[in-house]
Amino acid sequence: MMKLTFLGAAGTVTGSKTLVTSKDKSILVDCGLFQGLKNLRMLNWIKFPFEVKKLNAVVLTHAHLDHSGALPLLVKQGYRGPIYATPSTIDLCRILLLDSAHLQEEDANYANKHKTSRHTPALPLYTTEDVNKTLKLFKPLVFEHRLTVVEGISVRLRPAGHILGASSAEIKAGGKTVLFSGDLGRADDKVMLPPTHIDQTDCIVVESTYGDRLHDKAEPEIRFAEIINHTVARGGIVLIPAFAVGRAQELLLAIYRMKQRSDIPDLPVYLNSPMAIDMTEIYQKHCSEHRLNQPDCSGMGSVAKMVRTVEESRALDSIRYPSVIVSASGMATGGRVLHHLKTLAPDRRNTILFAGFQAAGTRGARILSGEKSIRVYGEEVQIKAEVATLEGMSAHADSQQIMDWLKTAPSAPKAVYLNHGEPIPADMLRQRIEHELGWSAMAPLLGQTVEV
Repeated sequence: MMKLTFLGAAGTVTGSKTLVTSKDKSILVDCGLFQGLKNLRMLNWIKFPFEVKKLNAVVLTHAHLDHSGALPLLVKQGYRGPIYATPSTIDLCRILLLDSAHLQEEDANYANKHKTSRHTPALPLYTTEDVNKTLKLFKPLVFEHRLTVVEGISVRLRPAGHILGASSAEIKAGGKTVLFSGDLGRADDKVMLPPTHIDQTDCIVVESTYGDRLHDKAEPEIRFAEIINHTVARGGIVLIPAFAVGRAQELLLAIYRMKQRSDIPDLPVYLNSPMAIDMTEIYQKHCSEHRLNQPDCSGMGSVAKMVRTVEESRALDSIRYPSVIVSASGMATGGRVLHHLKTLAPDRRNTILFAGFQAAGTRGARILSGEKSIRVYGEEVQIKAEVATLEGMSAHADSQQIMDWLKTAPSAPKAVYLNHGEPIPADMLRQRIEHELGWSAMAPLLGQTVEV
């Protein structure tokens, strides 16, 4: 018998953690940070609800922080076992986790210097030292290779699309099989290959981020070009908060192709995210995992000026000519994009363009909802710039694409559990699965345990 305990991404999109137990052995599938609303972020400060030192292994589906970002906390609390992930996921995690620690240390130092925290002193959630200890525990597991990670529990990672290295994790234990979808990519993604079809399984744990909607079928580059051209016509700057992994690369590729076709002027483009710059180089390294040919890879890497230093970043805030700035983080929760928001948001000539999912409670979600001001580094910033969203660039499968993936199962699983979705999207997808496929489906609550 196998038991699954949902310790994150249950009733919300972030904080992915599922404890898998069989007899006296246990593994953790994903170990992500909660993001968005403060009551969710506060969960990051609570100890893990299991004996960390007795955990036998961690299996990581992909590198995004809502799946990997709490690994240093696990290590900080005493975990010393292996962390299994695909080689490209490990490459990405080296950058993402160090950047996460660096940002938290920076935020704590800023709060202490400017006394903007209620805590004295303000502390980072974890440090660079914690991350370095974590990185030593990673073990590569290539796609489609089955490995016994502890006696009685084996794992096979299968391509999931979404971002470089992303996988679905197939777990076998106690004579049962569970497939964790991880974050599913799209069959029509312009960068990543489609998710692999499902093999025979007893249970599926599937994401439901876009469980209540369909992606816009319109070509996103048409809308993208319109936004850039309208902003250029009024002498403004397009600021794009972008996830460093996947989204930044897709945006740069789109800009490169639009310039090649003369859909937009040959205006300056800046990638102001050292992490996204490094990620772009990793995409070029792992060419077999995505659709891009060498000219596209080269164009994606050369279309923008790569802004690495703090001095170069600050200099961008003084430019007054039409341009595009792509900067992390994608939900405007931290990173260099916040400094650009302070400078550019109060100017009506500029455009703030969101090109990805915005979790409830994030600055990105609040700006999109129409709030007239947001708080950045303790100051109120007026939102007078145009606010736009670019549909159709999501790296997540939509409702129909998730259904199409589920239909590849050779027979009906005994149960489907929906995670990685806010309550309404998860429940709407649950209803589709029950009504259209006739399968048993439910969205577990945080902390709920189910038997397979």
